[in-house]
Amino acid sequence: MAVTWKPVDEHGTLSAEERKKLPDSAYAFPGKRKEPLTDADHVRTALARFNQVKDVTDAERDEAFANIEAAARHYGIELTEKSWRELGKP
Repeated sequence: MAVTWKPVDEHGTLSAEERKKLPDSAYAFPGKRKEPLTDADHVRTALARFNQVKDVTDAERDEAFANIEAAARHYGIELTEKSWRELGKP
């Protein structure tokens, strides 16, 4: 799966207006503009909420997980999961 994520300046808490200004490439789900990956906390949040994202295909989930992996590497977060299908498993 191709990675579409590109780093942006770290933002911390984003206002609605700031989210609107982010490029699609700043999101785990770029086509839906869901789960921004603008800093380490947002990457962790995207992982925690991954299974709660509605109305996306398995292909979009594959792309989103690839984007999360890229962002995690960028922000120094170690992932134990190798696929989005492993998220939320004990």
